[in-house]
Amino acid sequence: MNHPTILDIILLLLTGLTAVYLVWRFWQRWGWEKQPYVWYYIMAFVVLFVSGVLLIFLGYDILGTPFVLTVASLIPLGLSMGIAEQYFQSWKKQFKWFATVGFLAIAVTSFAGWEMVRKIAVPLFHGIAGLVIFLGPFFAKNSVTGAKPANGFWWVGVGGGLIGIGGIALAFLSMNTPLLGIFTPELVYNILALLLFLMTMAFAWGFVKDIKN
Repeated sequence: MNHPTILDIILLLLTGLTAVYLVWRFWQRWGWEKQPYVWYYIMAFVVLFVSGVLLIFLGYDILGTPFVLTVASLIPLGLSMGIAEQYFQSWKKQFKWFATVGFLAIAVTSFAGWEMVRKIAVPLFHGIAGLVIFLGPFFAKNSVTGAKPANGFWWVGVGGGLIGIGGIALAFLSMNTPLLGIFTPELVYNILALLLFLMTMAFAWGFVKDIKN
């Protein structure tokens, strides 16, 4: 069993607390804005919190299970759909279809054991969703008001880069193929808690800047 170290547990707890804080801030935003993209963000950070709790109590071996692989995909799904809904009105519908089909493909192929299709669906979905989260904040413009987000919103893009790297690395691990031959299970397990923590901190800094804007 690959259990998290004490340092990993501390980082995962801090990640979970930050995720709860962001859920609370987005809930506040829903109170005065009533825009649907808020719920996409809330979904992503609720799943991030739950994922952190599962890792603490069940260890890293759960990352390869069909259930966790599917549920964890809700994090990039929610964040990318939220950014598309909030800032990219012209292609948000097309992206929603892609994201929904991609998520369902991951779920079906994971539980059905269709390895060949899953090897295509998982990195494709995580890669494109990660690109939206990574690049979207640098080109964002509010689809409702036309206003640009706060200057610090680009930190969400930094978090997107980290989630993209982590998501694709985990996707390759689930196929028993280390990404680039470098991201072996040992390396991924050693850096995962830190990666999640840094990712969440970047998201928190960027999203809170935008909420205050």
